[in-house]
Order: sequence, then structure tokens, then C-alpha cells
Amino acid sequence: MRRFDALLLLLITVALWFAFLVELFFHQPPCPLCLLQRVAFTMVGIGLLMNLRFGVRPVHYGMVILSGLAGLAVAGRQVLLHILPGNPGFGEAFFGLHLYTWSAVAFFGLLAYSGVAMMLGFSQRNFAPRRFSFVEKSVATAFFTIVMVNLIGVFLECGLGPCTSGSFGYHWLWT
Repeated sequence: MRRFDALLLLLITVALWFAFLVELFFHQPPCPLCLLQRVAFTMVGIGLLMNLRFGVRPVHYGMVILSGLAGLAVAGRQVLLHILPGNPGFGEAFFGLHLYTWSAVAFFGLLAYSGVAMMLGFSQRNFAPRRFSFVEKSVATAFFTIVMVNLIGVFLECGLGPCTSGSFGYHWLWT
């Protein structure tokens, strides 16, 4: 379980970095629904990180499942907004699918993994905090770095108010 949780946390971290780099290099600021998906991925990542640090617990997978359901609902909503024929969708496609479609697939996979892990993962009841291995420390550091980078990006995009659907761009920058 621990290795799978670390691998999934790494994949979530890579996905968050990828989305941020697309935003930065292709000048595609995220829409409010995209930001909500990033929050859901962050919460899933925190649940997995808690499993790595404190051991496998139902409450950690519960956090992953609830965050995954929220993310799937938001990604599904965005897919449905752009499902009509002739609608170009939001942003560029990646391997034939938009990032919000990939998010829906990823959230579904995370939910399936969490369900299986909950069925199989509670035979050991050692709830003592564990030390991170070097790889787990590296993944955790990369995860927390992208979470902070996303927070700064959202602040620059939305300021202190809510992000609205018609206000794309970094309003706190001069560009």
C-alpha cells in the first residue's frame, strides 16, 4: 500500500506541475472549475501523504474518496459544458483529450484505487508515525512546492476576491 500511495502522490504532483506549466508556457490561465480540480487533487494528495506519514487509516482514504468525488463532480461538470459537437472546449487538447477530461479519468481511477485499498489495507494496525524514506521526502517536497506555487498563482489571478468565469488573466501583474 505504501508504495502505491507514494506512486499516486508522485503522479498527482506531476499532474499539478504539468497543469501549472501549461498555464505558464501556453498562457492559459485556469478557469474557476480548473482551480477547483486542482484543490481536489491537492486534498487527495494530502490524504495520500497522511497515509505515508501516519500509516494507512480509514480516515485518510475517506479524505481521498471525498476529495476524489468532489473532483470528479467538477471535472464531469466541465466535460458536460464542452460536450456539444463543434465546441472547441477549454484550452488545448493533450493526447486528444482536454485536461479536465484527463482529470475526470484520474479522479475515477483514484476512487477505484481507494476502494480497493480500503478493502485490503487494514490488516495491520500500527498507527505510529513513520519516517519518510528519501524518495518519499522528495515526493512530499515536490508536492508541497507545487501546492504553494498554485496558491501564489491563484492569488495573482484572483486577488483576494472570488475567481469569476469572465476574468481570465493575472490581474495583479502588469502583463
